[in-house]
Amino acid sequence: MANNALTNDVYEVFLFKLSEAINIKLSNTYSMRKSVVFFTVLFLGVMKLTAQEGIQINQKAPVFVADDQNGYAVDLAKELKTHSVVLVFYRGQWCPYCNRHMSALQDSLQMINDKGAKVIAITPEKNEEIAKTLEKSNASFSVIYDEEHKIMDAYDVTFTMSKTKFAAYKTYGIDINKASGNKDRALPVPATYIIDQNGKVTNRHFDKNYKTRMSVKEILQSL
Repeated sequence: MANNALTNDVYEVFLFKLSEAINIKLSNTYSMRKSVVFFTVLFLGVMKLTAQEGIQINQKAPVFVADDQNGYAVDLAKELKTHSVVLVFYRGQWCPYCNRHMSALQDSLQMINDKGAKVIAITPEKNEEIAKTLEKSNASFSVIYDEEHKIMDAYDVTFTMSKTKFAAYKTYGIDINKASGNKDRALPVPATYIIDQNGKVTNRHFDKNYKTRMSVKEILQSL
């Protein structure tokens, strides 16, 4: 299942970038040559996912303090004193599924807030990449650059992208190490955790298939 999800992941980027190349009317010869190289690397490579299982329902959520995109120090322990938290991990601004999920959260942010909850997003990408996510999704909630993926590790969502897949992504200008400042090709499983004011995880979505996310409807039902 995990390997299928990863193959679909790279294939999705292939289709997305191919469409993008067509839309901006790049040279047909150049565009097709890059596409053939990418597709060959994709299917000759061995796609492997090394991922954990994430913290579980009823477990205590690891606390953290980190700056968001506005320089505000987000202290999870302090946040939980006044409201519950919807904690979302996303891969990066290059991921269309992440951007759609972030947009959906923003569109329903008032309903989430009315339930007494606050949305906090965690990403391995640096602030300049976060700015691109904000532009694409219009997100106004806190987005945190997880430097050296310490929060990801605490929540047990970190996995390492294979070297083959990393090379395939770089073919189309997606360099996750450059975006994160790391050298270990680390990304999060795009998980969502509902954390109550006692600091306990009351619901979660953890799926190694990057296409599936916790819906806004389920988030609201969990609050």
